[in-house]
Amino acid sequence: MELPSSLLMFISSRHAEERIVAHLRAHGFDDLTLAQGRLAARVAEGGSRVTELAEAAQITKQTAGFLVNQLEKGGYVERVPDPTDARARLVRMAKRGRAAQACAREMELIVEREWEQRLGVRRMRALRESLENLREITDPYL
Repeated sequence: MELPSSLLMFISSRHAEERIVAHLRAHGFDDLTLAQGRLAARVAEGGSRVTELAEAAQITKQTAGFLVNQLEKGGYVERVPDPTDARARLVRMAKRGRAAQACAREMELIVEREWEQRLGVRRMRALRESLENLREITDPYL
């Protein structure tokens, strides 16, 4: 039975995620859960509102708030005033969160190199170009 392309992409993505989480845990970020990491990955450079994070992660605002609270307790994010709205707060990465991001990037690069070794430079470049092309029609948060 031939698997759908979307499932094949999910399997590869899940593999990369599992490797990244294991790498994070091995480097002292063992309190960071997969759900927290997925949400933290959506925090914009200048900060994000909880409602934006919830929408991007396709979870409820309550769930996003809970995850942000956990991330804040772990020192991964901080809440700061929104410069565009004095009543609102932004979630932005804290020092520990930026360190976790750097650690995650290490494993992302390792996985990409392994995939490139398996596929070859040309096919890996084509895969990346194809995925970037698909992102244009699948990612409403570009």
